[in-house]
Amino acid sequence: MNTLKFAKKLAIPLFVALAYGPAQGFAASLLGADLASFAVLGATPVVSCAGICTVGGNVGTSPAASVTGNFVFLPASGSLQLNTPTAQNAQLQLDAAILAVNAGSAGTNVISTGDLDAWQAAHGGFITPGTYDVAASTTNLDGLLKLNGLGNSNAVWRFRFSSTLITENGSGVLVQNVGSGSGVGIYWTVGSAATLRGDTFAGNVFANTLISSDGGLTMGCGRLASATGAVTLDGAVNSVSTGCLGIGAGSGGFDQAGVTSPIPEPETYAMLLAGLGLMGFVARRRQRNLAAAA
Repeated sequence: MNTLKFAKKLAIPLFVALAYGPAQGFAASLLGADLASFAVLGATPVVSCAGICTVGGNVGTSPAASVTGNFVFLPASGSLQLNTPTAQNAQLQLDAAILAVNAGSAGTNVISTGDLDAWQAAHGGFITPGTYDVAASTTNLDGLLKLNGLGNSNAVWRFRFSSTLITENGSGVLVQNVGSGSGVGIYWTVGSAATLRGDTFAGNVFANTLISSDGGLTMGCGRLASATGAVTLDGAVNSVSTGCLGIGAGSGGFDQAGVTSPIPEPETYAMLLAGLGLMGFVARRRQRNLAAAA
């Protein structure tokens, strides 16, 4: 076997090991497994006032250990987690997820007025995947926000609010054109409080303090998680579910729990180059040994 063939023989398993082994550098989900299991997570008591909350996922708090209100869990979807290890880990993973979404400098999409409706109208009537830095406003959304994935099943939207997120009655979020949606992610990080008055919403709402709904909120795909405060769901009926089937026109559903990318990180390239250098060294040494034996 000559040097080139021997190097090629080693290259295949090395590439597979780098791409799929434990030390691979691919981008991983922004949600840890415990956080992903929650539909509603607070730090202080989660309250449903005089209504019924239908949830698909865990409901819990940490470090507080109490929940009030009438929560109805969808079949085999979750349970109450009152300062359990699962809730404690979910809060730690929430902190990490917020840091991950907020990492980096200001994005190229800076919505200085805080008006998502106006931004959408000025950019073709929909919002494409990307990072959006949104300033404070008395109202961020009062119409239908259309998130158009442009056919990408790994589309990711990151909305970063400097202080509050406020949606009005009659507003909603529609996810469109994301193919199979197998790797779609929608993240809303909120510097202070999130007030969701709109009829529908979608995505992971990560607020530093209070998350509240004063009416009948329906989230068929996503979760509400507060890092330091409560999640208060007022009104007659609210529905929050981590399930993501049937969201958006023609989407066929998508997985809100994770975002993955097949693009190696820089350290992966370094490992690959180092591995190729090692292969060359081994191949040359093998060739010299064969020559000496002859």
